[in-house]
Amino acid sequence: MQCYMELTPPTAVSHSLTLPFLSADSKDLIVAKTSLLQIFRFKTISPSNRNTQRPGLTKLVLIAEYPLAGTITSLVQVKLPSTKSGGDALLVGLKDARLSLIEWDPERYGLSTISIHYYEQDELQGSPWAPNIHNCVNYLTADPNSRCAALKFGVRNLAILPFKQGDEDLNMNDDWDETIDGPRPIGIKFSQPTNGINGYDDSPSGTSYVIQLLKVNPALIFPIHLAFLHEYRGNPTFGILLSTIAPSSSLLPERRDHLTYMVFALDVEQRETTQIFFVENLPYDLFKVIPLPSPIEGALLVGGNELIHIDQSGKASGIAVNTFAKHCTSFGMVDRSHLEMRLEGSIMELLSVENGEMLIVLHTGALAILSFEMDGRSVSSLTIRRVAEELGGSLLVSGYSTASRLGTNAIFLGSEDSDSVVIGWNRKSNQTSRRKSRVVAEDGSDQIMVDDDQEGDEEDDDLDDDLYGESSVPATGLNGRSKLSSANRNVGDYIFRVHDSMVNIAPMSDLALGQPATPLDQPENYKGVQSDLQLVVANGKGKASSLAIIHRNIQPKVVGKFDFADARGVWAIKAVKTPAKKTQLKDKEPPASKCQDFNVEHDNLMIVSRMGAGGVEESDVFALTSSGFEVLEGTEFENDADAGLTIEAGTMGKGHRIVQVLQSVVRIYDGDLGLAQILDMSDEDTGAEPKIISASISDLFLLIIRDDSSIYVAQCDSSYEIDEIARDDNALLETKWLAGCLYADNTGVFATTQDDKGTKSGENIMMFLLSAAGALHIYALPDLSKPVYKSEGLCFVPPVLSAIYTARRAAMRETLVELVVADLGDMTSKSPYLIARSSNDNLTIYQPFRVDSPELKSLTATLHFCKVPNSRLAKDPVLSAETTSEDPPSTRNNPMRILSNVSGYSCVFLPGASPAFVLKGSKTLPKVISLQGSGIRNMSIFHAPGCDRGFIYVDYNGVARVSQFPSGASYDLGVALQKTSLGQAIHGIACHAPTRTYAVGTSAEVEFELPKGDEGPRKHRDDTSFKPVSEQSFVQLISPSTWAVIDSFELDPYEMIMCIKSLNLEVSEITNERRQMITVGTAITKGEDVAIKGRVYVFDVVTVVPEEGRPETNSKLKLYAKEEIPRGAVTAISEVGTQGFMVVAQGQKCMVRGVKEDGTILPVAFQDVNCYVTSIKELIGTGLVLMSDAMKGVWLTGYAEDPYRMIQLGKSAKNMEVVVADLLPDGKDLFIVVADADGNLHVLQYDPEHPKSLHGHLLLHRTTFSLGGHIPSSMTLIPRTAAATLEPITDDTLPAHQLLLTSNTGALSLLCPLTEIQYRKLNTLATALSNTLYHACGLNPRAYRVSKDAPEAMVGGRTVVDGTLLGRWKELSSQKRAEVASRVGVDVDEVREDLNDLVGGLGYL
Repeated sequence: MQCYMELTPPTAVSHSLTLPFLSADSKDLIVAKTSLLQIFRFKTISPSNRNTQRPGLTKLVLIAEYPLAGTITSLVQVKLPSTKSGGDALLVGLKDARLSLIEWDPERYGLSTISIHYYEQDELQGSPWAPNIHNCVNYLTADPNSRCAALKFGVRNLAILPFKQGDEDLNMNDDWDETIDGPRPIGIKFSQPTNGINGYDDSPSGTSYVIQLLKVNPALIFPIHLAFLHEYRGNPTFGILLSTIAPSSSLLPERRDHLTYMVFALDVEQRETTQIFFVENLPYDLFKVIPLPSPIEGALLVGGNELIHIDQSGKASGIAVNTFAKHCTSFGMVDRSHLEMRLEGSIMELLSVENGEMLIVLHTGALAILSFEMDGRSVSSLTIRRVAEELGGSLLVSGYSTASRLGTNAIFLGSEDSDSVVIGWNRKSNQTSRRKSRVVAEDGSDQIMVDDDQEGDEEDDDLDDDLYGESSVPATGLNGRSKLSSANRNVGDYIFRVHDSMVNIAPMSDLALGQPATPLDQPENYKGVQSDLQLVVANGKGKASSLAIIHRNIQPKVVGKFDFADARGVWAIKAVKTPAKKTQLKDKEPPASKCQDFNVEHDNLMIVSRMGAGGVEESDVFALTSSGFEVLEGTEFENDADAGLTIEAGTMGKGHRIVQVLQSVVRIYDGDLGLAQILDMSDEDTGAEPKIISASISDLFLLIIRDDSSIYVAQCDSSYEIDEIARDDNALLETKWLAGCLYADNTGVFATTQDDKGTKSGENIMMFLLSAAGALHIYALPDLSKPVYKSEGLCFVPPVLSAIYTARRAAMRETLVELVVADLGDMTSKSPYLIARSSNDNLTIYQPFRVDSPELKSLTATLHFCKVPNSRLAKDPVLSAETTSEDPPSTRNNPMRILSNVSGYSCVFLPGASPAFVLKGSKTLPKVISLQGSGIRNMSIFHAPGCDRGFIYVDYNGVARVSQFPSGASYDLGVALQKTSLGQAIHGIACHAPTRTYAVGTSAEVEFELPKGDEGPRKHRDDTSFKPVSEQSFVQLISPSTWAVIDSFELDPYEMIMCIKSLNLEVSEITNERRQMITVGTAITKGEDVAIKGRVYVFDVVTVVPEEGRPETNSKLKLYAKEEIPRGAVTAISEVGTQGFMVVAQGQKCMVRGVKEDGTILPVAFQDVNCYVTSIKELIGTGLVLMSDAMKGVWLTGYAEDPYRMIQLGKSAKNMEVVVADLLPDGKDLFIVVADADGNLHVLQYDPEHPKSLHGHLLLHRTTFSLGGHIPSSMTLIPRTAAATLEPITDDTLPAHQLLLTSNTGALSLLCPLTEIQYRKLNTLATALSNTLYHACGLNPRAYRVSKDAPEAMVGGRTVVDGTLLGRWKELSSQKRAEVASRVGVDVDEVREDLNDLVGGLGYL
């Protein structure tokens, strides 16, 4: 069988919601990405220019994220009387009518499930012929006062979930009756039960029930949408949009204005509804009800061509936004046809709560503002104006799926087709004035100064006086309600700009594998640090389409490379020099970079530890100058071989002291490398001379760990003298220490008390120590009398670590060898994390948090650590015996490096055989991403001219590289990602391997013109100015060196690209020459009245003379052959056979064609198909061809060349709506993987010897695996490489192929065949993990993977192993891992080997 794994999480945002979730006064954003729930906190960052009146930028900071075993369909805010955090609860609606009520639990720093509600029972679905529940539109809405929530599911079912309010049932548990029990005793108090305390009677929700809509009103035959309304007194009130007949645009003359809007009051306790009013004869194209708060009130009905407001009394006011509205309805509206807006796919959100103005984002990304003209308490009319381009109206290039208001001047726009963004706005001021910028963020966090020039502000300060200012206070109208003033009605008052963005690579339409481009100027620098292949994915829709270049590892941008075979460590430092003192420079090493100017803010010194001739350990110092590295001579820097190698180097005393930690002594120099002090490690009393094995340096303190498991702590005073701190704690002297580090606590999370933030310089240095027993000790320096925090459970790596955590005596421990506490983050947000390194180089990451408690204030009681999910497993150390024997034991344990600023990231680097960065962006959790190349001995930050905010490292091959992160790269998805936009919609991509170029099929929107002549309609009207759009397609050639278009071929009008492939074709029947050709299949669509035709293009990529200054333009497209297809579109193309032919899906036939010298493409064989071929795949060199149909399933066909013919070998036993399919060979077995439109993955097998296959005529249906909402868009058969392991691998134990899947949600996944032994172990492991791990929202991961349409005989049989569960293996504590592994029948190391083998098959990426 197989194992399904997600390589990247989903990125398409489907839902969002703003509410106080983490606490009562917090500002949080909940984002749903299909099956991923993320919790953000947004903060406002002040601008650096204090003279501007522009407000700060609103940035998102991720707090937590949870993968769910379900597909999220809606999010609703619920205000409960009592929650654990004090904030609001969240009601999550899931596919197939499931609800989960969750809250935030501060004590475990995670989600807590309050209740779960299921409405998918068969008895609730109505008649047997009713459609399946997952084929119906289900949506969730809640009362604004949180009295109840309503879930519309199925065809006409409405589930009501009531919530308890305030003092409701306050004394339900008070059963004291004074008439019977006598006077109530004094002192006994009966309190209201809170969540999770008093048993099962403390549920905040009442008993839910289901209402049949036809019983509410017989007219509710076709409900379209409903929502609870604001400002209705008494019972909860909801408005519902409905129709008594099925809406149909084709029957518009007969079914015109047949929609009705009804408002009902719901009595939750009596389970009854009362109709308040209704408005009938509404336009047929209305599809959504938006409730409006005060002062507007009522509801806004959204249609494709109009907007209609209905107030609380039933008065309607409408506005038509295009010319089609008057042809589609007789409803009275204000005509604004000149707007030419299409409201399908648009979203709306309030701009101003005071005056009710709303922002409209169209499906094209255009912005408009909706204003309400008030006449007293009612709306008299609606006004819509587009936002001008110069005011930000063209900031967005695609539609958005959700909108949530952030604060007073920002909105989050979540998209499924492009990057999600946070946009903000400013208002013009009636009086020009200036005010100073705020010095701290609004949420109280540290300020980050933002350069206005970097945010696109190119206006002068004089223009700022006119454009930016405080928002005008709305005028007060009748009854105290806000009235929109004439100044605020001007759309020019709003100036929009993008504040923040969230990366999205959905939907994925196609992918290609190709070789990465090597820079032409220095190709030798990239040898060994580039992957063999790169993954290029076409993603997005419309103008938001882009190419995503994906690597599994970080591909460094090498600035300089030189041989440093004897180097063992390198440290670049910035020291404060004395200008009067000079040194002599002697050129020794080749320069690492070229630059013109030298900036004193850069690093100016570099210390190198190396192994000299004869094994002599030496250390050298270099000056970093404008010309590169130069050896410093004439200084007091000693190269003493007896002192050993340099262990650590850094600066203290604000750069005035240079600290060189060697194996036996610590040398301290001034800024000019004059010897200022020597710290000897020898013990005068005992005469012992312990060796230093590690050190940690901060500005004021120095921590040293010695080989006798003792520590040495020193402090730097105001005169820059460094002296040892007395160790008064006997436990500090007697305990054996393995590792330690120093950390400057600028956030106050480690403050000794919650009132003490500990941010004063010199008083916020915390010392973290790891004992030999695996305990964590924290000291607040300079006090070494006693630890401020102690936890014995760190070695058990539990999910939540606290001071009181205890494990069983015989529990298995994790072998920890190193401990680091550092800030991780980017320029937007940084936060501390504890990183523990095990003996096998696996990393365990903890995030510290404090539990707010009025009774407990001490650090021991309030400080906890929450484990961060990290599925990366380190490679096994595959080192040669020669390399291992040359290194002394002390240097083989390369410590982790804290890098304060690498391309804007504060990160940690793990050297060794599995080099990796621990990176964290503001919108992601910490990710462990490997660095491309061989093992690395040491790394240091490198900030010098020519290499701004880079790093320098030395690998096992003795090569030193000065490098940077690639510009524009993102690591939020756990991979190295770069996006490049072409400004057009991308439909397909293919790699031309001989020239290392990419052919991309693109299109641009143009106005549709009715065809003329015989193909045109007999009667038509072409006098409208509001025309539909069609696509003008292009075949473009892309160079991977610059990702720019170097050639383009324009197709005819009405012609759309359906598929594009790179095939090895025979181009001559005489010479039998074969070339790699770009083949394109198109469809010519001139409207529904004209039959679709197709074409096949064959392009050759030829080499030409490049343009001057553009060496990448040395390739061009040359049309080699072209064939007209008179019937049907060309929907799929594949290579077939061994003679260089191709198989083409054209209409209802699949034909094998060959290219001739005269440019024709002649058919030689064919196969009839049913409806529409979605994909054709061939198992290369075998003649086995798989064809998938959009309605009928799949066929397996054999192609024979003598004579030319196609024979159907087998077909699927049942009809399936196939989206994509592919062949997956596994040894002697041939599997067929099919993905349908419901998100199910079907595994079929061709086995003619099986009796149920009828001699192979039927494909055996082995299993069905549900993918939820991640519908695959493409499948690619790729080779599988062996993972790095110490165990021998034979050819019969490793499957040679695997399937790479792309999806509509941005999730990249892998389907790997497993051996029988692997399947049994991993399937048992997945089952054990599903029963052991915590699952957010109380969902069942095993039920999530079972398709509702799977045959009953298949349920409980052999299924695909869920790799998502396997990836959570490291979330368990060491004790739980041992228990789970024992259930599987293996040990922990063997489980690690199997898991590493799953993800190790993509070594070429």
